[in-house]
Amino acid sequence: MSAPRPAAVIVLAAGEGTRMKSATPKVLHEVCGRTLVGHMVHAAQELEPARLIVVVGHARERVEGHLSAYPDVTAVVQEQQNGTGHAVRIVLENVGVIEGTVLVVYGDTPLLRGSTLAGLLERHASDGNAVTVLTAHVPDPTGYGRIVRGDDGAVLAIVEHKDATPEQRAIDEMNSGVYAFDGALLADAVKRVSTANSQGEEYLTDVLSILREEGHRVGAHVATDHVEVEGVNNKAQLAFVRRVLNDRIVHEHMINGVTIVDPASTWIDADVRLEADAVIHPGTQLHGSSRVGTGAEVGPGCTLTDTVVGADAVVRNAVCDSAEIGQGASVGPFAYLRPGTRLGAKGKIGTYVETKNAVIGTGSKVPHLSYVGDATIGEGANIGAATVFVNYDGVDKHHTTVGDHARVGSDTMLVAPLTIGDGAYTAAGSVIVNDVPPGAMAVARGRQRNVEGWVIRRRTGTKSAQAAQRALEAGS
Repeated sequence: MSAPRPAAVIVLAAGEGTRMKSATPKVLHEVCGRTLVGHMVHAAQELEPARLIVVVGHARERVEGHLSAYPDVTAVVQEQQNGTGHAVRIVLENVGVIEGTVLVVYGDTPLLRGSTLAGLLERHASDGNAVTVLTAHVPDPTGYGRIVRGDDGAVLAIVEHKDATPEQRAIDEMNSGVYAFDGALLADAVKRVSTANSQGEEYLTDVLSILREEGHRVGAHVATDHVEVEGVNNKAQLAFVRRVLNDRIVHEHMINGVTIVDPASTWIDADVRLEADAVIHPGTQLHGSSRVGTGAEVGPGCTLTDTVVGADAVVRNAVCDSAEIGQGASVGPFAYLRPGTRLGAKGKIGTYVETKNAVIGTGSKVPHLSYVGDATIGEGANIGAATVFVNYDGVDKHHTTVGDHARVGSDTMLVAPLTIGDGAYTAAGSVIVNDVPPGAMAVARGRQRNVEGWVIRRRTGTKSAQAAQRALEAGS
């Protein structure tokens, strides 16, 4: 970005968020694969700040634990939440005066773009402001603080709704609470913020008044879309921002050449990667770090989490978690790929098949009604319908290896640990407990014995007995 690099971005994320009515801290609620505070951290990282500081307080251990995934983030603890001005003052008492531009944002505004923050920084630098506030024109400004400007466009005041005159209430430009400050001026002014208000708290907005009264210029930058500055305070607002953010993500993928048949029923997390000419069918959810290759089709009715789908593969009505699906492979319908599944190129996992920790080679097929767990299957093998890889003995899990071009007959139980050699066969209905050499046919089932007349003798008067009797009489 061409915006000046900020000396620091301070993310305020210490509040309890009681209106969420949840045991989960507000800033740790997730939308589109990231927490609320995670979205704000990502937006701040686009600016490449010299320092990225997150103020934590409520449930600090959980929030700090989450932030540990971001090595460039420094957490500063606000033990008592005494207002936004207090939070910033605590930061500066911990890290000292920050020379340069300091950006203050909130941890519950996941729609705020890095590009919008860059625009704020550019305006702050070009206008030479002591502080620049991010504002937005809203259709209904009721309840918001109004931006009162002078003839030169500078901000004269921010007037809360309850204190506004009728003329001021007619103003539709509102304060987002996001600011770019001159760091040295901020450090001096924030120490002088009063608690003489109804809440007895230190408000960051008072810094603007202090700086203006001392002759410094207070400016504003208008966000192009007022929705960006929407915060999240309850579950209804959480759902709203999730819908907006998902629409934004889906739209960007379509602009980049991905076919999304029904955007309204398609949910895609922020870190998902889709290549051009991928096709996403209705009712599909793509979570985490999932990737879909060019020409691949996913859906309808799929949920993929941290799953890689190779080019030209097809996945239908499937649930896949931490799986790899090779180029040109086929999955589903109604398949469940659990973590550790790796399906080779042009392989097949078919209807009502569950796999776990299974490596399935190039061109190999598991077409129907089977469970494959803790297994390695070579190239070109075929696993017959209703086969079960019996991997668990009640205490430990064991591994099964099936060789290249082996054929496992329908309704076979493969009792691990076990090796089926290259090119070997198993007879349908077998329970295989010993290794099968390459090229051998394993048969492990009892010899069939027919007890003639048993139904007529032992089930007299049933419909089965009557049908059998008629058939015998017709054949005699």
